[in-house]
Amino acid sequence: MNPTPIKEALTDRPIGSAVTVAGWVRTIRTSKGGFSFITLNDGSCLATIQVVADEKLPNYADEVVRLSAGAAVIATGTLAESQGKGQRVEIQATEIRVVGAADAEHYPIQPKRHTFEFLRTQAHLRARTNTFGAVARVRNAMCAAIHEFFQARGFLYVHTPIITASDCEGAGQMFRVTTVEPGKPDEDDFFARRTHLTVSGQLEAETYACALGKVYTFGPTFRAENSNTPRHLAEFWMVEPEMAFTDLAADADLAEAFLKFLFAAVLDRCQEDMAFFNERIDKTVIETLAGIAGSDFVRLTYTEAMEVLTQADRTWEFPPSWGCDLQTEHERFLTEQTFRKPVIVTDYPAAIKPFYMRVSDDGRTVAAMDVLVPKIGEIIGGSQREERPDVLAERMAASGVSPADYWWYVDLRRYGTCPHAGFGLGLERTVQFVTGMANIRDVIPFPRTPRSAEF
Repeated sequence: MNPTPIKEALTDRPIGSAVTVAGWVRTIRTSKGGFSFITLNDGSCLATIQVVADEKLPNYADEVVRLSAGAAVIATGTLAESQGKGQRVEIQATEIRVVGAADAEHYPIQPKRHTFEFLRTQAHLRARTNTFGAVARVRNAMCAAIHEFFQARGFLYVHTPIITASDCEGAGQMFRVTTVEPGKPDEDDFFARRTHLTVSGQLEAETYACALGKVYTFGPTFRAENSNTPRHLAEFWMVEPEMAFTDLAADADLAEAFLKFLFAAVLDRCQEDMAFFNERIDKTVIETLAGIAGSDFVRLTYTEAMEVLTQADRTWEFPPSWGCDLQTEHERFLTEQTFRKPVIVTDYPAAIKPFYMRVSDDGRTVAAMDVLVPKIGEIIGGSQREERPDVLAERMAASGVSPADYWWYVDLRRYGTCPHAGFGLGLERTVQFVTGMANIRDVIPFPRTPRSAEF
């Protein structure tokens, strides 16, 4: 058995050809004239295909007319011109095999509109709906494009550890990994020390960049941040490239090229799904992505950005001032009202950035960058890393980071140190931006949030 994807049957097969498709019933309508019209979807595309079955089929009365939404079937027949509106062909069935029936009374995904809140309680079945099938296909296309972008530029894909003893961001919001009862000494634990789920693969990626030149990581990360907002997850995926012998300007060039490639790839490869999001979810997503893919990003320093913000004739929820981090309202003002295009802000105050970012000559700022886009603000954060051992030691001390705990990281600065830089992009926030979905819980198959780890 090798069923034809419905996407192929609808677009590539000629009228009159024999075809076998397999999928799940969306709807079934049975007429008094001895015909049943079965709408099937197999997830290969947004569209469905209509299968016409008549009473001549040997299992028509016993099985076909008893089908309901959610049932899995394999249909064999001949492609014919569709008599209905909205699609080119339909299948005149010669055989219908019912592979798995669905309890019509209790199947939760009935052919009607469901709220996204309800569908989160049915995460094991929600991919069968139009919206979540489209999200899955767009997410898949983005993941493929991510690998394509870096592989074409000579980056090596490296796997950094999920279990780690280091806290890259220094925020302390980490999930502990342990096998011992509370109160037991760390020496009794499985790894004989305190370990956590990683919040970033950056520090480990630096070690490989400083041996292989250009690498990237792409994997799950974890934050024990008690934030129940539409933009926060406890488990999410990060893309983190790292380059040796480079600086912040080249890092910003890579980030700009990366976003343009990613958005252009989605628009090209997911046209049907993006048209769906543009029609049903956010009527500006295609225009926004096309605008970013075709624009030159604005670049300005944090100090210049702060001058724009403080001189703006408007009331802020969080009044901007030098030394404070940019808030989403500030980032959106820069991208949507001031420049009307993506903005890369560089050279942030050292006091608000992690210890690993390279201190600038002025001693007040670090070689950091944030890439800001309309509607959401920051989508990429990155920096040139501090390669000078003495300056790194000073930054660690000021941040309360023990060099002994990061001896291997310090070693990179002792043995063949070199300038290097990288950035991070959260996959889910980017999928959310691309699709226009309002809640980040709806762009990952099984969301992990505070007090919620179902499925």
